[in-house]
Amino acid sequence: MFQSIWDDVKREFSYGNTITRIIIVNVAIFVVVVLVKLIIHAANADTATAVKAIDRFVGFLALASDGKYLLFRPWSIFTHMFLHEGVWHILWNMLFLYWFGRIVGDFIGNQRVLPIYLLGGLSGAVVYLFISNVLPIFMNHIPPIFDMGTYALGASAAVMGIVVAAGVISPDYIIRLLFFGDVKLKYIVGALVLLDLVALSNLNNTGGAFAHLGGAIMGWLFVRRLRDGNDWAQPVNSLLEYVSGGFASKKNTNRGPRMAYKNPNRPTPSASKSDVKTSRKTTTTTTDKTDLPYQERLDAILDKIKQSGYDSLTSEEKEFLFNASKK
Repeated sequence: MFQSIWDDVKREFSYGNTITRIIIVNVAIFVVVVLVKLIIHAANADTATAVKAIDRFVGFLALASDGKYLLFRPWSIFTHMFLHEGVWHILWNMLFLYWFGRIVGDFIGNQRVLPIYLLGGLSGAVVYLFISNVLPIFMNHIPPIFDMGTYALGASAAVMGIVVAAGVISPDYIIRLLFFGDVKLKYIVGALVLLDLVALSNLNNTGGAFAHLGGAIMGWLFVRRLRDGNDWAQPVNSLLEYVSGGFASKKNTNRGPRMAYKNPNRPTPSASKSDVKTSRKTTTTTTDKTDLPYQERLDAILDKIKQSGYDSLTSEEKEFLFNASKK
């Protein structure tokens, strides 16, 4: 059974979309944290000692409010947005990521989902650190964890970036909610932002609420800049490709035998000159009729979204864009 589950996870991670991969990473880290907690509890008879050890382990990956810890744990500014402890915490984050991430991927492309997620999480981290150190009055009600002060964890800020981006892209998009029926996306996003403001007014999880608002602002800015012709996803994806390419090149330094690719359309040596000309002509004609018009039409639709917004598209263009996002 476990082997079958593992095979399914590997297949989904290899061939699934960006949303699926982000969810898999979050769930995998959550499972690791759970297992480490079990090991710590089993290795310590004293519950208080186990709790301290767990706090230090989680704090090693979480974002500490004390800025000096960021110098010694720079990875925490990224790892904290994939780290969860509670079941309900990760469940709701992943559900919102799945629901709203699909909207973002369908409308502006799957390649922009991860950049919004990362930028939203980073923006939330910056706001959290700023409030913790410049306006500590909002954090005084939260008990510190050892000498680290407080710390932040979870994908909430990153997910809020996705949620608000979806709302800005298509505010009148209809979502059917249980007990409420059909509701426009802009009202759902507005309600979520309002909940964070209410939490701040009641001094309830203020660090998380400020981080959520930071992610929300980034989601709004991302789409606004995209409409102005500035795609913030490009430098993020370029950096990710550079990093992943560096790891891949180191991993494949000593490569074994390579498979050669043979072009099935290449004429055989015995083919006559007329056959060669016919083959080339057919290939060129096919390319002109399929690949080029399709790409040109897709680029034209994306340019139209940047200039006038998604709502300016015709129903035919929306259907074409929706089908293109599945490829």
